[in-house]
Amino acid sequence: EYNRKHKDVTDIPAAFTMNSDEIVRIFSTDEKNANIKYLDKVIEVTGVVKSIDKDDNGSFTVVLGSQASMSSVRCSMDSSHNAEAANLISNKLIRIKGICTGFNADEMLGSDVILNRCAIKKNQ
Repeated sequence: EYNRKHKDVTDIPAAFTMNSDEIVRIFSTDEKNANIKYLDKVIEVTGVVKSIDKDDNGSFTVVLGSQASMSSVRCSMDSSHNAEAANLISNKLIRIKGICTGFNADEMLGSDVILNRCAIKKNQ
């Protein structure tokens, strides 16, 4: 049980599909009901890459949203998809699928919807 790996989100159908601005607006407007509806669900988000951040452990976080807005969707990549994240280019439109784990509201720095175990969705 300890060594069991998580199922890759690419193999799990998305419960919801929306763009990055829409999900940020939903959480900013009514966080309580948004948590009830979206928390722990697989969500597919389309958005423009604002930045690609790499931490000291080599894990990537892809930030989606409008450059004009301080709010965004922060997508922590599944480690098996790090190579794909490393090849992303800022200001490109992409689709990412991940599990919604919450919302960080901050009026000074911008609010973020958090997705974990993310994978870049391929165009088919």
